[in-house]
Amino acid sequence: MKTVLIGVGQAGGKVTSALVEFDREMGFDAIRGALAVNTAQADLEPLPLDTVLVGQDRVNGHGVGGDNELGAEVMEADAGEVMAALDGRITAEAEAIFVVAGLGGGTGSGGAPVLAKELSRVYDVPVYGLGILPGSGEGSMYQVNAGRSLKTLVREADATLLIDNDAWHSSGESVEEGFQSINDAIAQRVGLLMASGEAVEGVGESVVDTSEIINTLRAGGIASLGYASAQAAADADDNVNVVTSVTRNALMTGASLPGARAAETGLVVLAGQPENISRKGVERARSWVEDETGSMRVRGGDFPLDSERIAALVLLGGVERSQRVEEFMERAREAQERDDEPDEDPAERFQTEELDDLI
Repeated sequence: MKTVLIGVGQAGGKVTSALVEFDREMGFDAIRGALAVNTAQADLEPLPLDTVLVGQDRVNGHGVGGDNELGAEVMEADAGEVMAALDGRITAEAEAIFVVAGLGGGTGSGGAPVLAKELSRVYDVPVYGLGILPGSGEGSMYQVNAGRSLKTLVREADATLLIDNDAWHSSGESVEEGFQSINDAIAQRVGLLMASGEAVEGVGESVVDTSEIINTLRAGGIASLGYASAQAAADADDNVNVVTSVTRNALMTGASLPGARAAETGLVVLAGQPENISRKGVERARSWVEDETGSMRVRGGDFPLDSERIAALVLLGGVERSQRVEEFMERAREAQERDDEPDEDPAERFQTEELDDLI
């Protein structure tokens, strides 16, 4: 998938940088352009990307202090400046645009939905959100910001790939180490997904292409991405169990939204040397994901990759009815000190007035 990335806010800029670096190191050439946008000059300076500082007339390069309403206002006012910086970066070869943001901070949570809306108005390619939820131990402001931002981003983007900070955080890590490990995990997993269908080594029997990723995300709403890998055996017939087990682990223990399994669509991608990937295993894995998610629209295919391991990526679309999302939206409402009765259908949470839209 030929992709252009726009990182909004501190976390968005760092994750975008990590994705660009991973794509370059792996030689995938899936990321065809990248830009970082922020209201804080200090957060832009260390990034190895082209950058745009917005809101200078409001905050003078010092950030919005966690105020995502101000972050949204600034992005609305300076959207023209960001779009001008993107001119020439989003070319006819681009197949998708990802707006990358941490949803708990001020600039990312406020600015990402505004920018997604403007990009959708101007460009005739899918505009996706890549949103990072704050961990459960982060403060109330971050929970409320993320609840409001998620509700708005889900509406404005064609789909939002959601990553829970608690999902890929290892115990015992410092805050700095925790954020770095999460960024590295995002870069590896999302980077592999974006590279699916691009020019890679070897020829698979049924290679995944960009249209299958787009069709999986066409369900809209929230998407989740799972990942797991294991050492491959020398003979494909011996890898039936390897393929099925890494697929199970990707969904059950390696998902960006743990517990998100009820889905409208799915895509199972098996990466590795083509001769090591068992066709029987791929079909069993795809059927298992169908049974587990309740979706009859689960695609499957190969990602030829020069590796002694077999990795599984499981992309699910339309997972907003998952328990994890329900729990987070409840947490955000509690942080806003609302005690209204919960909606009967968790998907209706994105229509509720309990958390205000940002735009």
